[in-house]
Formats: sequence, structure tokens, C-alpha cells
Amino acid sequence: MQRAIWPTVLIVLGTTPANLTASGHGPVFGLATPTNPRGGWSLDLNLMGRGGSGSGFMFRPALGYGITENLKVSISAPVILRAEPFAPSRLSAFTSMSGDVEALGIWRFHRQDTGVGSRFESAAIGGLLFPGPQDAGGALKGLGGGVGVIVGGVTGIASRSHYAWAGSTYQRYSGGALDRRPDILFYSLAYAYRPPSWRTDSGWDWRIFGELTGERSGGFQRAGRFQRAGILRPNSQSHQVFLGPTTLGVYKNIAVSAGVQFPVYRATSPVYPPIYPTERVRFALNFAYFF
Repeated sequence: MQRAIWPTVLIVLGTTPANLTASGHGPVFGLATPTNPRGGWSLDLNLMGRGGSGSGFMFRPALGYGITENLKVSISAPVILRAEPFAPSRLSAFTSMSGDVEALGIWRFHRQDTGVGSRFESAAIGGLLFPGPQDAGGALKGLGGGVGVIVGGVTGIASRSHYAWAGSTYQRYSGGALDRRPDILFYSLAYAYRPPSWRTDSGWDWRIFGELTGERSGGFQRAGRFQRAGILRPNSQSHQVFLGPTTLGVYKNIAVSAGVQFPVYRATSPVYPPIYPTERVRFALNFAYFF
């Protein structure tokens, strides 16, 4: 896949008009409603990591396309630099840190202008998750499983000074060879502020975010729990909430974002030795190019 994509990317980068703008971008970790313009492409290059009693790092490129200004599709594939041993997590809403190859769609089905440069909008999210060629780490190492699905939604407001989004997704996997990966309920709240001195029509356009994300893994139905060789893994449910600052900078058709999060709630592995080690920090760096 990568051999096919990168030559095309290089050609496009060399022929892109300079007057395109990187408007279809939002939080680092959380859900949001921005989409690409009709016929507009986006290339995201993401570096993500988790640390604590162990560590993990991943590089994930994502290619997106605007079918209409309200409907965006994307595909992303992981390059696992170090398999992480922690509890299952998306980490980032649209470019997760899982080993899956993901095909996602976001449909903005509602938009209401509420003032000059201000709007209220909502979007639906859905997609397919295909097991990637690289193995997971920790308790999930060597675990089989089938294709997964993800569904969700997000709603929020955006203006020249304030941005706020709330949303949630749920993903579940089919079984394979008596193995099943645990389901994940992901939810997020994201708020951004743009100081008056930053509201310019030239140069870099910056925003400061506060982002809260949470995920509950394997904690609902028996069919959605961690299963290996036909046996449910006891005490494998987890629920974590992370909070931290992020920033987004936009200049013409380029967007750069980065952020870090720390745990504010953690309920994992109520046994000793723990199934999942303690996670203490998350980070993400993103470079996006729109063409």
C-alpha cells in the first residue's frame, strides 16, 4: 500500500495550488465535525505514543477525500514502531493507535449558521476496521480476530473565537479462530479558544485546545469481551479518562497539531499481576496537507 501511495503523494505535493486552505481540521485526540471541500484531498501524517509501565509508538498516515463538502472518506494504515502493552484504546478519534487498517466516513448531516463566522453542526461517523499485518503487544499479543465496525456521532459549535465538540464512537469486532478483540466505547469533549490577537487573515492561524477523552473496553456484553481460544479473559475490562492541552496551527493548505494527555481516571486490571500495565501519558503529533 505504501509503495503505491507515496509516488502519488509526491507528484501532488509538487503541483498543488498555493491558494488552498487547511480548513478541514480539528482536535488532536477528540472527535470533531470538519470535513474536506468537495473534491479536496488531505494527507495526514501522525506520530502517536503511550508511556508508563512500558511504552508504545506508532506512525499512521491517513488519506482523505471530500466526496461533497459534507461527506468525507478516509483510509489509514499503521506502522507500529513499538507495540504497546496497555489497555485497548483509540487514543485519537480519527487516526487510532490500534494495528487496524481503517476505512472511515464522516457525514455532516446538519449545519446551522448562528452568526458571522459562527455555526452549529452535527455529523455521523462509520467505518470498517481490518486487522493489520503487525502484531499487538501486551495481553493482546498473538490474538486473532475478524473485521470490526465503528459507528458514532459528534456535534458542536465553531466560531472565530470559540470551538466546542462532544461525541462518541463504538467499535466491535467479529470473532476469528475462537479469538475476539474487546469492543471499545470512545467518547470525547474538546474546547478551543482563539485569542483576538491570533485572528488574522495572513500568516499562521493558531488555536489552543483542552481535550478530554475516555474509553471503556470490553465492559458491556459477553460477546464484546476479550476472548482467547474460546475462553473469556476474566478481569480484562478497562475504563480510562485522559485530559490535556493541545494546539492547532493552520497556514494556507498546511495544518500542524500536537498535544499531550494525562490520566484523570483509571480502572484497569483489578488483579495482580495486572493484565494491563499502568499508563501515565499520551502524546500525538500531526502534520496535514490539503490539496
